[in-house]
Amino acid sequence: MDGAGGPGEGPAQEALQSLSRRLQVQEKEMELVKAALAEALRLLRLQAPPTSLQDPGAPGPTRDSSAAAPPGLPPTHSPSSVSRGTQTETEVETESSPGPPGLINGPAAPHGGGEEPGGTQSEGGGSSSSGTGSPGPPGLLRLVQPPQRTDTPRRNSSSSSSPSERPRQKLSRKAASSANLLLRSGSTESRGGKDALSSPGGPGSRRSNYNLEGISVKMFLRGRPITMYIPSGIRSLEELPSGPPPETLSLDWVYGYRGRDSRSNLFVLRSGEVVYFIACVVVLYRPGGGPGGPGGGGQRHYRGHTDCVRCLAVHPDGVRVASGQTAGVDKDGKPLQPVVHVWDSETLLKLQEIGLGAFERGVGALAFSVADLGAFLCVVDDSNEHMLSVWDCSRGTKLAEIKSTNDSVLAVGFNPRDSSCIVTSGKSHVHFWNWSGGAGVPGNGTLTRKQGVFGKYKKPKFIPCFVLLPDGDILTGDSEGNILTWGRSLSDSRTPGRGGAKETYGIVAQAHAHEGSIFALCLRRDGTVLSGGGRDRRLVQWGPGLVALQEAEIPEHFGAVRAIAEGLGSELLVGTTKNALLRGDLDQGFSPVIQGHTDELWGLCTHPFQNRFLTCGHDRQLCLWDGEGHALAWSIDLKETGLCADFHPSGAVVAVGLNTGRWLVLDTETREIVSDITDGNEQLSVVRYSPDGLYLAIGSHDNMIYIYSVSSDGAKSSRFGRCVGHSSFITHLDWSKDGNFIMSNSGDYEILYWDVAGGCKLLRNRYESRDREWATYTCVLGFHVYGVWPDGSDGTDINSLCRSHNERVVAVADDFCKVHLFQYPCARAKAPSLVYGGHGSHVTSVRFTHDDSHLVSLGGKDASIFQWRVLGPGGAGPAPATPSRTPSLSPASSLDV
Repeated sequence: MDGAGGPGEGPAQEALQSLSRRLQVQEKEMELVKAALAEALRLLRLQAPPTSLQDPGAPGPTRDSSAAAPPGLPPTHSPSSVSRGTQTETEVETESSPGPPGLINGPAAPHGGGEEPGGTQSEGGGSSSSGTGSPGPPGLLRLVQPPQRTDTPRRNSSSSSSPSERPRQKLSRKAASSANLLLRSGSTESRGGKDALSSPGGPGSRRSNYNLEGISVKMFLRGRPITMYIPSGIRSLEELPSGPPPETLSLDWVYGYRGRDSRSNLFVLRSGEVVYFIACVVVLYRPGGGPGGPGGGGQRHYRGHTDCVRCLAVHPDGVRVASGQTAGVDKDGKPLQPVVHVWDSETLLKLQEIGLGAFERGVGALAFSVADLGAFLCVVDDSNEHMLSVWDCSRGTKLAEIKSTNDSVLAVGFNPRDSSCIVTSGKSHVHFWNWSGGAGVPGNGTLTRKQGVFGKYKKPKFIPCFVLLPDGDILTGDSEGNILTWGRSLSDSRTPGRGGAKETYGIVAQAHAHEGSIFALCLRRDGTVLSGGGRDRRLVQWGPGLVALQEAEIPEHFGAVRAIAEGLGSELLVGTTKNALLRGDLDQGFSPVIQGHTDELWGLCTHPFQNRFLTCGHDRQLCLWDGEGHALAWSIDLKETGLCADFHPSGAVVAVGLNTGRWLVLDTETREIVSDITDGNEQLSVVRYSPDGLYLAIGSHDNMIYIYSVSSDGAKSSRFGRCVGHSSFITHLDWSKDGNFIMSNSGDYEILYWDVAGGCKLLRNRYESRDREWATYTCVLGFHVYGVWPDGSDGTDINSLCRSHNERVVAVADDFCKVHLFQYPCARAKAPSLVYGGHGSHVTSVRFTHDDSHLVSLGGKDASIFQWRVLGPGGAGPAPATPSRTPSLSPASSLDV
């Protein structure tokens, strides 16, 4: 207002406007209830059997013929039972107040005007910042179908009554209006109170109960009611499909390699396959083409682990593999203990499980003995004392154990000529262990330590790696960039041995090899040694006497050298700290065969007509992947964290939402940014193009959905409007098939509907959207998918959901490292599913490819990308033999695959 008004005029005017709005809400709600009561009175007078000549066995009226009648009225087949959790009552109460027999246990079906004329109460039970209304009168009346009536007349196509009945109806409406004023406070949903027939339970519980006449279904998340209206085409929930889907998933390809924070992670088997790991999966990769050529090849996967793999060791036979995992917890909070699996790389069958319950936190390093053909396995765990233990591989029994050191241990290995000698290295130490087997009796062996003496040489901060030479000497690489040669020498008074030993290990020679830390040393078949540097990214070949023979440099965008393995002939495999696996040799250079992200992943979208998909995350990289060639097509640096993305229907451009409120549109061919727009300063959760490509919806953490009109090629965008009404940040949204409407979810479990074509208006009558068809279904809350939620969910257990394009199945990404496959629609509580493991962190997103032949899933902090092949009906291949399944953590609701 201008300065001419009095100081109290502004607040007074606002208070008057607020009172006016509340009065309008009350008047419209009163009209709604009056109309419902009047219609109920009319129906109660029509209890005589119908005189229509229609065949008694004919089907009921269609949607069009019943449009004029209140939608809350019962169908002709309404059951006379009330669902109360697991208990069903066949005795149904009848209240004395007359009314429509369809207002039981849930919101009344809307009639006439808007359901929420003065507010934006959501289906999730949480109102928006300006919402004061209630979605109809749930709990207002408990009027039920009399149980003795079995011949309910069919509804006529018109709700108009004869002239003689109109005065009586008018009188009954007036009588109902006063009753309405006394009963309005009975709305359970607007108060967030308990349902009339079902208690929501305590916080964290999830229950559902069905409206008697099939109007709605209600579930609870954290004690908050979420009401979802049942589509008119579903006459009974029993008609919906049950059981797990006929489709199954098979892990087709894993993108990524864990080089950023792990060691002992890259080896070559006797078969020529490269073995490495990421998340909970050990990958066996067979390269295609020649050295330095294209990737190609294929993958197999060992999936026996229940949490992230941390280290590997290959048996001297080149077939058996040992892999150690870290500790974790399952979905029920029970600990998953660290363990070592010994398995056959040819059959992928587990041969031995070693150390279950014996390790703390995780398995940090392990090695097979060499001199006795791999009869023993040495393991160092991640406990405070870094326990060093020796195990009998064939029996899985522990032969000896000792506290190693309080400092971190980064590498372990047996002397190739003498299995009684074990070497460990790590933070500021090299330890030489002598092991006596105790005649093979479990637990009777002993381990004694000799500490390497640095003498006149500077003690480095870390010694990450070492190799044992055939002549008995040991080479170590340290954080100063030096390669140290260690040998045995007799102790004297100036260099006393540790523990009273007569021999000590000292440094024989030193060579400065790299700038920065040396992360990897590899002994080649010809006796030369390869070293890989961190800061300088160099790969150097050393001859006898540590004479440099040849070197190559790894391109900067691949990171530093983390691991080296010798392949066939002169071929080398190099793992990097930026999670890339390179293949080549020192002469021709190296090219990537496996690449991946290096930080937490969230953004995922699939191409509209090609087998390609795009990912982005906290490493600020935007990557386009070729799902057929299993390779990275291109990547760019976004400079900011990417959280969501979506392809334009033309496939020519892609929109990417960032964590700062900015969103970009990029040309998928040239990779050039064609639009750079900012909406607010909060992170963007979802971007989604309409099916016709004319609009772009952007969901933000500022509680708004920004709508842009888009040019035919997707290159130009202009602000069309905003959808304002959510009371929390936007999490998911979907467009209707006609491109005119949006369904959205928010952080406080709201389900709202928007008329975009009509000016971004909130549709207050949610009941009218029950039959709307959606081009995609990624909202995690809605009638068609509410059965995917587990019991006891706190509302954050499901991160992503995606319906297949053929509308047969729903894929779900949960917070417990699992991917689920449900039938669609999934509208039954505790719906069964097929459950697939492999991710080592919360699964953040799932999407089907354009032809539903594959499903792509993202691991969060494990930075893994899994490409699953969909098998069976609706998939790309024939149904496989019945997979081996064991009961999951929730046997009543899912099957593990």
